[in-house]
Amino acid sequence: MTAIARFGAIALDSRDPRGLAQFYRALLDFDLRYESDELVVLQGSKVTLTIEHVADHRPSDWPGNGVPKQMHLDLFVTDLDAAEQAAIDCGATKPEFQPAPDRWRVLLDPSGHPFCLTCPPGAN
Repeated sequence: MTAIARFGAIALDSRDPRGLAQFYRALLDFDLRYESDELVVLQGSKVTLTIEHVADHRPSDWPGNGVPKQMHLDLFVTDLDAAEQAAIDCGATKPEFQPAPDRWRVLLDPSGHPFCLTCPPGAN
């Protein structure tokens, strides 16, 4: 079986991406690769961590379930259209709302967890 995508990044939502990135840089000694008010990208030896601004982000109330745990995967692909169709063929579904379909596609796994298909940084 040929892989449809390769693991790209773990993406965390936060009201304060820069503040959360400072925490993870100190905790994990990751390198800063990109920083803006909307997105921070940190790089470890074998993993990329992105922290994305979500204005109405609510922290999990773990171990409760009123606000469940939250995160999503970014999966790198070379062809968004082909990878999207292959993921759907594997059982993913595509929500109607797509915030930037020319740059990434948001899909839902069979349990409803969102994940993104995207081309890696620097890819054309």
